[in-house]
Amino acid sequence: MEEESSYLKGRGAQFNPRNRFLKNERIREHIEGIDDWTEPNVETVYLEDQAKSIVNKVDSPDVGMWYSMNPYQGCEHGCIYCYARNAHEYWGYSAGLDFERKIIVKKNAPQLLRKFLMHKNWEPVPISLSGNTDCYQPAEKKFRLTRQLLEVCNEFNQPVGMITKNAGILRDKELLREMAGKNLVSILVSITSFDEDLRRAMEPRTTTAKQRLRVIKELSDAGVRMGVMLGPMIPGLNDHEMQRIMKAASEHGAVFSAYTFIRLNGAIKLIFHDWLYKNFPDRADKVWHLIQNGHGGQVNDSRYGVRMRGEGPIADMVRQQFIKYNKLYQLNAERWELDATRFRRPGEQGKLF
Repeated sequence: MEEESSYLKGRGAQFNPRNRFLKNERIREHIEGIDDWTEPNVETVYLEDQAKSIVNKVDSPDVGMWYSMNPYQGCEHGCIYCYARNAHEYWGYSAGLDFERKIIVKKNAPQLLRKFLMHKNWEPVPISLSGNTDCYQPAEKKFRLTRQLLEVCNEFNQPVGMITKNAGILRDKELLREMAGKNLVSILVSITSFDEDLRRAMEPRTTTAKQRLRVIKELSDAGVRMGVMLGPMIPGLNDHEMQRIMKAASEHGAVFSAYTFIRLNGAIKLIFHDWLYKNFPDRADKVWHLIQNGHGGQVNDSRYGVRMRGEGPIADMVRQQFIKYNKLYQLNAERWELDATRFRRPGEQGKLF
């Protein structure tokens, strides 16, 4: 992998593409044609916000959740493929560098969750934390909003599903142990590669695969139901690692798994293309064409039921691998439900739902 002298180390995106919602902004429209434009590698800033709501209904049938809550918008992890990048445009920022270094912090998230759960019409089903950006990204060490949200959920016996790639979750091991004892929590740890060069380029501010396996092991030993998320699988970059990842996750205590096939919707198409050709010029054309092969000649797809899995021979090959190793390494645990019957509001007796 080669890096230009102007390459922003520690960042995934290398520029800010146009925000489709903003009409007047100065950007690099054709980045390869401007030699005198350099992006400053500025520090991450936290923008504290008083949100109006924290729990969102999820309408997509592809993601396996009914509701989600995200204490942070934007993510310092900088994963180049992240579908959440596009959502940053709704806040008036770019899906590129802005997404990684302008983190919106919903300081009143715990209070909003408590208010939501106290509403008499809420009939509990699991809430995903997070369905968008990583709730244990570096901002969590400073603000501890995820911890506070979990404490509220534990108080109400509100079931929670979680996904993360950050070992910071181990700070909350004892709380998660307590919730697991009441069948209130299930966690997916995202692992995309054991290749450290690839990981550092693709997910620059994340922890190593070895550390993520440690998370699975420690939380599994604490009684938490643990799984592994292989997402996304990118043909020509990390798809050949699927077996190794699933085997290692199983050996460390994972009992279920999930995967996605790479898709590059909206501004992510520009960001990923720029990143791919800067980091892997020797195989960029091949990888780009393989991604297109998985989406009918495109790199993006918004169709429910297809967009997360892809289609065609390349996507089918990835799917068959997943099915095979899921069975081989016993990551196909029977469908398992979190317990919503324990839910109670403070001052109320427990109810059965």
